[in-house]
Amino acid sequence: MNELCPCGSGREYADCCQPIITGTKPAATAEALMRSRYSAYVKAEIGHIVNSCVHDENLDEASTRRWSEKAQWLGLKIVRTEQGGAEDKAGVVEFEASYILDNLKEEHHETAKFVRQNGAWLYDSGDVKILPVVRVAPKVGRNDPCPCGSGKKYKQCCG
Repeated sequence: MNELCPCGSGREYADCCQPIITGTKPAATAEALMRSRYSAYVKAEIGHIVNSCVHDENLDEASTRRWSEKAQWLGLKIVRTEQGGAEDKAGVVEFEASYILDNLKEEHHETAKFVRQNGAWLYDSGDVKILPVVRVAPKVGRNDPCPCGSGKKYKQCCG
C-alpha cells in the first residue's frame, strides 16, 4: 500500500512531495515548496529545509533535526496564497502546522514569503503569528483538591 503525503494533498508521497524533497523535480509553485518543506519536517529530511532557504545562516541544523524528530506532526492547513504561481517571481503562503511536542499540542501559524531564484522557488522569510495559550483543563483554584491526587488542597501541595 502506498503512503499518503504528509502535506495533506491527498496524493501519494512518491508523487507529491518526495520528488521535490529529493531534488528530482522542482517545486512548480510557492505552495508546492511550502508543502514539501512541511513534509520534510515530518520525514526529518532537514537537508531539504536547508537547501530550500534563501538565507540559511540562522538555521541551526542540529536543533531543527531534533525538533523535527521529537514532534508528532498532526497536519498542515494552507490558509491562503498570494501569487507564487508558475509564472510569478514571488509569492506568499499563509499556513498552520499542527504538532505535539512534549505532550503539548502546538500550532505554528506563519505567513511565509517565497522568491524564485534561477527558476527555483526558495523560502525567504516568514512572519509567525503568536497565538494565545488556550487552557485545556479548567484552572485549579487554591482551595481545590490538588490534581496530583495527594488529597491535599492545591495551595498546600503543588500550588
